[in-house]
Amino acid sequence: MIDQVSYDLGSNRSCIRELFEYGRKRAAVVGEDRVYDYSLGNPSIPAPPEVDQAIRQILDEEPSLAVHGYTSAVGDLAARQAIARDLNDRYDAGVRPEDLFIGCGAAPELVAVFRALAVPGAEILAVAPYFPEYKPFVEGTGAAFRAVPPDVPGFQIRLEAVEEMLTAHTAAIILNSPNNPAGTVYTRRTLEELAALLKRKARQFGHPIYIVADEPYRELAYGVEVPFIPAIYPDTVVCYSYSKSLSLPGERIGYIYVPRQAADHERLYAAIAGAARACGHVCAPSLWQRVIARCAGLRPDLQAYDRNRKALYEGLCALGYQVAKPDGAFYLFVQAPGGDANAFCERAKELDLLVVPGDGFGCPGYFRVCYCVSYQQIVNSLPVFAQLI
Repeated sequence: MIDQVSYDLGSNRSCIRELFEYGRKRAAVVGEDRVYDYSLGNPSIPAPPEVDQAIRQILDEEPSLAVHGYTSAVGDLAARQAIARDLNDRYDAGVRPEDLFIGCGAAPELVAVFRALAVPGAEILAVAPYFPEYKPFVEGTGAAFRAVPPDVPGFQIRLEAVEEMLTAHTAAIILNSPNNPAGTVYTRRTLEELAALLKRKARQFGHPIYIVADEPYRELAYGVEVPFIPAIYPDTVVCYSYSKSLSLPGERIGYIYVPRQAADHERLYAAIAGAARACGHVCAPSLWQRVIARCAGLRPDLQAYDRNRKALYEGLCALGYQVAKPDGAFYLFVQAPGGDANAFCERAKELDLLVVPGDGFGCPGYFRVCYCVSYQQIVNSLPVFAQLI
């Protein structure tokens, strides 16, 4: 006997991954320089040199059994202390090591949080456009996934739509800022107005409504403030990954932060730890916990991404495309000429230009362009974009 839902998820990969695999096959036929692959958010800048130095020092200086052995299930204390110091230095947040749970990247962290909140009948909202995997993450816990319609063209948050969708069953709302796929950053004013709404509705319903802040792109911002959401709304759970900030997507290391000011803090933290346990979590990779203990305060060099961002944004706008202003992450969200993003992306695919339709992000009519690529790819691809429009 095979579970049908699991089979469907496993036999039908995400559109992003399918495009990425298609691009690799095409590159083997026509050459990598002739395939303009904007499908996958795989960082193109190297990890800071301090990361490689830390790995070598750890392997040279620390006992092998300690480096490769189990840590505490919630994470190595030195790593949690380093993360707490970094957050406190930046945000004066009052973070304690015991408020942190180190996980294998943001994806399993989100699953653990959703599972911890998935009481019978629970609903979890996500603001469109959203990362497509949120839906199976939420539904896999038994909770209902509900999408808040997008605020086009600025891609902030339609607060009136959020208010209409909040019910006594709402357990949480997922925020992703800087946003994948739009590249926009929620402003402090937007977050403060959302916080006021959620506080009012929580009092009305008699239970907390949590914000689940998915923040792998927090450090990827270009001259704008990325507000620290727990400082605005204490009932926030942060899921963070070093995949993008330190260019370590394949190492799967990050953390969950449960503020002590959050409602039912101790029970919530324990439920998250229990949910992770039920999903098979033992501990995050010990070597990478030791690396983070030494490197938590590092920041990425964004010059290459910023150069790409400006070149592609300005280039597409000059051609007549309507593009959401990208203040963070490494994505552009572009209105599809003619309105049918799937048709546009198929035409682009025929010219070996790989971009992702916005339907899976909860925003039909747009397509995503991931600009963590070489600058030369952007220059070479603009004539193809011109041909398509």
